[in-house]
Amino acid sequence: MDWQFLAFSLAKILVVFAVVMTMVAYAVLVERKVSAFIQDRVGPNRANPFFARYIPYLGMKLVRWGIFQPMADALKAILKEDYTPAHVRKVYFWIAPALAMVPALLTLAVIPFGSQLGAQKMVIADLDVGVLYTFGIVSLGVYGIVLAGYAANSKYPFLGGIRSSAQMISYEIAMGLSVIPVFLLVGSLNLSDVIGAQSGSLLAWHVFKQPVAFFVFLVAAFAETNRLPFDLPEAETELVGGYHTEYSSMKFALFFLGEYAAMISVSAMMVTLFFGGWTLPFLGLDQPAQSLWVGLLHILIFFLKLCVLLVGIIWVRWMLPRFRYDQLMDLGWRRFIPVALANIVVTAGVLAMMHR
Repeated sequence: MDWQFLAFSLAKILVVFAVVMTMVAYAVLVERKVSAFIQDRVGPNRANPFFARYIPYLGMKLVRWGIFQPMADALKAILKEDYTPAHVRKVYFWIAPALAMVPALLTLAVIPFGSQLGAQKMVIADLDVGVLYTFGIVSLGVYGIVLAGYAANSKYPFLGGIRSSAQMISYEIAMGLSVIPVFLLVGSLNLSDVIGAQSGSLLAWHVFKQPVAFFVFLVAAFAETNRLPFDLPEAETELVGGYHTEYSSMKFALFFLGEYAAMISVSAMMVTLFFGGWTLPFLGLDQPAQSLWVGLLHILIFFLKLCVLLVGIIWVRWMLPRFRYDQLMDLGWRRFIPVALANIVVTAGVLAMMHR
């Protein structure tokens, strides 16, 4: 057994998990600050732990910026009463939050978040069929939501679960079809190869070569993560809170964290597929790192791109109204799937003519 390989893999898993959980916590803060800015409010600025006063110059500024708010939110989720209603199906009720959270984290295993640090590739599992693994894991996310709706043994959560299953199945098809032209161009399903194909020039990024594929993938990502304008499964005005109506404490927090972890996962996928991953051609940073500092810079570039997309997803929530359910399904089946299929045919035809 290669103990060195296992040790490095475990280290990468722990570091990625810690970074993603921190990003999840502060993505919630960014969401609250962005909504406050759009609605001309201040946002969270009261969380004031005892040690803040001992931070010279910055302590009170960090309080006013809301930097300590995620700590208060986590403490509240942990200490809040974990209530399980008597009428629920208890085994499924407990399993559902974990099923909603875990797939979003597993997706990150094949994302190349950097080039190399020394001899180590900055990807947990460099699979030759990375994109198939990704879509296979993403499709499992619906089970947690459907199970939550069923386990609650109540009509509103059940309707939310049914809505979510129909919505995610519909838009998974469009999302899967949207990436096929990218892999026709690259000729590989390995995500590291996809990033390599986008090096050398800014115009080599697939967002410029395949803008239709990017647009379909982006809209499908909103639907897959149940974000506005596609948050029909938990529409408060219609379904009280949808599939997580009966949940409280850490079980509710797992659904909440799962949504933001899924947002980070789809943002990482978009960076990898369409925005060149860790490359930045106009600064000459499009080749595997030959030094430690360049390798760290590649990781920083990847996460900066990811954060820009993440803020964009958050911004859209507070700018667009929710669709009607029939509009949502019509858009998926009668608009995006035909457009994605047409894009595949056109791309294949152009490539066939170019290689004659």
